[in-house]
Amino acid sequence: GVHRQILLTTVGWFVGYYLTKRTEYMYAKVDRELLEYVRLHPEDFKAADKKRIGELLEDFYPVR
Repeated sequence: GVHRQILLTTVGWFVGYYLTKRTEYMYAKVDRELLEYVRLHPEDFKAADKKRIGELLEDFYPVR
């Protein structure tokens, strides 16, 4: 009946909420570890030289 639908909806909402929080925690943990590694090893992550858009794209030759 209706009481089962309400119960299952409530249980589903709580399970989804828990899984979402756990997923966010796991991603935050990985981000924290990666940023700490980047901070401790700056020689591995040098800033790339800035290039203009024309240097990145190939020359365009129209086909007739």
